[in-house]
Amino acid sequence: MRLRVEFTTEPFDLDEAPAHALAAREVIEGAELDAVDVGPFGNTAEGAADTVLGTVDALLRKSLDAGATRISLQVNVIGEGGH
Repeated sequence: MRLRVEFTTEPFDLDEAPAHALAAREVIEGAELDAVDVGPFGNTAEGAADTVLGTVDALLRKSLDAGATRISLQVNVIGEGGH
């Protein structure tokens, strides 16, 4: 099964990326995921279910440790068997 994760971390800072956003970016870019898209107001990535779920765990923990006060997260099933 393949999953797509979409997430944002808060609070926002329009002048520079806060520590929690940088932590989330580091986790998502360091994972073995496909189609990673990191932006100022939202981030998405796709991959195998186990990889996405493990990455989400790390992302939540590291973003909260770095000062996030809210993390909005959506996970969608996008395919079976690696398609």
